[in-house]
Amino acid sequence: MEKQESDPEKRKRINWIDLFLLRTEHFNCKTYYDIMNKAFYLILTLTFFAACSGPESQDSEMDASVIETDNQAIKEPEMSFEHQTHDFGKITEGESVEHTFKFKNTGVGDLVISSCTASCGCTVPQWPREPIAPGKSGEIKVVFNSAGKGGLVSKDITILANTNPVKTVLQIKVDIDKK
Repeated sequence: MEKQESDPEKRKRINWIDLFLLRTEHFNCKTYYDIMNKAFYLILTLTFFAACSGPESQDSEMDASVIETDNQAIKEPEMSFEHQTHDFGKITEGESVEHTFKFKNTGVGDLVISSCTASCGCTVPQWPREPIAPGKSGEIKVVFNSAGKGGLVSKDITILANTNPVKTVLQIKVDIDKK
């Protein structure tokens, strides 16, 4: 018969195998949980460093030509309004009023309005969906419904377009008399 090794190194190796095979009869629970807790935090730390030390994605780098628009070589449209605010004055609750904001593309590229949104559902903007050539004009029609409103009301209409700045804000004001 072979003599069992009493080598402490082999015994230690067997204990580690028992530990990772979840054989806890050779260990008290505190030792097992301490070792597993340390192993968990070690793996978590290594995963964190591996995720943070990877190569930088190219998405995080911005192209300066996109941000810097002072470059005259870039054909950029420009939206010029006759006026950016309109006061409807006094109206009675329940009335719907509308106004058309007129603008001109005074830039050198085609103007494309990607969205036109109001600060409230009571205000509905309509804008041209097709590109507006340089030197051409366009209109943004805004309809305001005063149902359920009263007093002085101010609403913003936000326009997103391929201009610099990208966002343009129009404003309507109205004084609503309750019925």
